[in-house]
Amino acid sequence: MTISRNWIICEHCDSLYESVPLGKGQTAQCSRCGAVLARARWLSVQQLLALSITAGLLFVFANLFPVIKISLEGLSNEATLWQSVEALAQGRISLIAAITGLTIILAPCLQIILLCWVLGFANVGRAAPGFKASMRALEHLRPWSMLEVCLLGILVAIVKLAGMLDVHPGLGLWALAMLTVLIILISGKDIRYLWDDLEGRY
Repeated sequence: MTISRNWIICEHCDSLYESVPLGKGQTAQCSRCGAVLARARWLSVQQLLALSITAGLLFVFANLFPVIKISLEGLSNEATLWQSVEALAQGRISLIAAITGLTIILAPCLQIILLCWVLGFANVGRAAPGFKASMRALEHLRPWSMLEVCLLGILVAIVKLAGMLDVHPGLGLWALAMLTVLIILISGKDIRYLWDDLEGRY
């Protein structure tokens, strides 16, 4: 019996498959439940690193600049993501504030830092110190990063408040929108190819 070192486990039904090379545009699907097991790589390590650095800059902009500005009869107020979390913490729903801070600030921040760390070393053909722990942490952080939920909530709030107040999206909102797209791109299955690229070096 020939034992392969490269296996793919379906995340949905736990079926086990031997990994096969994929051509451009191809996907591997589970024959049992139809879930996508793997996609052909379409971003190189250099491109992933560049997008990760860009995501880091956008994350700074999204937290420094206001995401929304509200004005009424000459009075105005604006808030950044961090100020929104602080406002939630002032009331009786401090638990919600902690969860919000975790999902829209802490988890994305750790994701970006770990991605830059791992990809920075991979770009020169080396495995980063703590490579295995970093890759596993990235996998665990992925479900906790909910920037897209935050973005959707802000857009709904803007639509709801537009009829009563003057609502203007801030620079932070545009940065958040672009950051959401980048996080989805760089934290997908492409990053898992580093296990194969750096095999024997970690």
